[in-house]
Amino acid sequence: MSTQKPQTLGELKKVISRLPDVREEMRMNLIRKLENHEPLFPKLIGFDDTIIPQLINAILCGHNIILLGERGQGKSRLIRGMVDFLDEEIPAVAGCSINDNPFKPVCVDCKQRLAEMGDELPITYIPRDRRLVEKLATSDVSTADLIGEVDPIKVAEGRTLDDESAIHFGLVPRANRGIFAVNELPDLAEKIQVAFFNVMEENDFQIKGFPVRLPLDILVVASANPEDYTSRGRIITPLKDRFDVQIRTHYPKERNLEIEVMEQEARPLNLDGIETCIPSFIKEILAELTLQARSSPDISQHSGVSCRISIRSYESIIGSAIRRCFEVGEKVVAPRITDLESAFPAIMGKLELEYEVVDTNEGELLEDLVRRAIKVVFDEHFETDQLSSIVEAFNNGMGAEVAQALPSEDYMDGLKVIPGMKEAVQSLVNAESPPEVSSAIEFILEGLHLSNQLNREIVEKRRIYK
Repeated sequence: MSTQKPQTLGELKKVISRLPDVREEMRMNLIRKLENHEPLFPKLIGFDDTIIPQLINAILCGHNIILLGERGQGKSRLIRGMVDFLDEEIPAVAGCSINDNPFKPVCVDCKQRLAEMGDELPITYIPRDRRLVEKLATSDVSTADLIGEVDPIKVAEGRTLDDESAIHFGLVPRANRGIFAVNELPDLAEKIQVAFFNVMEENDFQIKGFPVRLPLDILVVASANPEDYTSRGRIITPLKDRFDVQIRTHYPKERNLEIEVMEQEARPLNLDGIETCIPSFIKEILAELTLQARSSPDISQHSGVSCRISIRSYESIIGSAIRRCFEVGEKVVAPRITDLESAFPAIMGKLELEYEVVDTNEGELLEDLVRRAIKVVFDEHFETDQLSSIVEAFNNGMGAEVAQALPSEDYMDGLKVIPGMKEAVQSLVNAESPPEVSSAIEFILEGLHLSNQLNREIVEKRRIYK
């Protein structure tokens, strides 16, 4: 095979005799990946035993897919990951707005050009990233947006309104020989849904009352919130029937998977001369905070509790720790318990309260979730009997004061003067690193407070344990 790509239909015929449709193409590439044991959706965490097997089966069968799940479950990531099952590029009729197959064009203009030019028909190549067309469904999406409309310029040039070549194609025809994805499908108006399922099944549609038959080669993938999808009146039954398979997504089922998502998706905050060290218990607390929110009766579970809460909280506490580094002149970023409050602005607005608790202060709810998360993680690391010497010292008059803006070096004396503190800190972090020590001491003190072993009062921005 020549290294020069064919530039005309005649040259292409010397290389291949036909082009596969999009379902065949995806099936062949999927099978190749399976045989070579290649990762299928490398950036998706926690779906290996649940969602991905269902997707593999759907692609092998060439099914149109509807993904049902609450927000922040990776539905869009799944859809975009399906692009990897397309060829790196495919030949198409040059200048065609719907990427027509040069062997078997479907639009009027390309059919005419093929009849006139034959094997001299010029071809171009469409990369895989241009073969996914996404559309967010909203109530104002029109038939013209999705399907197309009569182009007044073409009419002005002399074409009639019932001339198929006068049509300006919308997003769906432009996804020909690729994947068309519509997010939040139930938000489409009913008349648009009708036009949409005609395109999916019958390959025909109407523009300005003029019927057009266009056998498009499209794999349709949609996403929806389960509550909207199952609600009467939100989606017409015939459209539901056009989707061959329904796949239910989910949030990470385990805390360690939530942490993996958090670490993978967080935006890096790399700064010259600044080292970042995030204690594992801090990550566990943030992930547990999200898990607690997903089980809270005060939070609407129909809307879901997005993984973005963990991700943005993680970024926020790192930002708070970086700010402290610049304020006190430190070089190691290690978030503390007192940094958790900085995550509240990143969380607020991502949670929807149940109607019965609308009078609840969102800040108080977040504080309660944080306390519960800290207590769960603390109990996994310590039993209070292990820390009895620390508790006894405070019962005998010992006191400790911590604050978000306090330099890390100020915490090092705690290892010397509080009996048992050094051993407890060493079980969590490097006891020679002041930033890590400060984080561990705050965690231990707050955990003992939440275990009813220490009293705590907040004075301005300081926490005083005694």
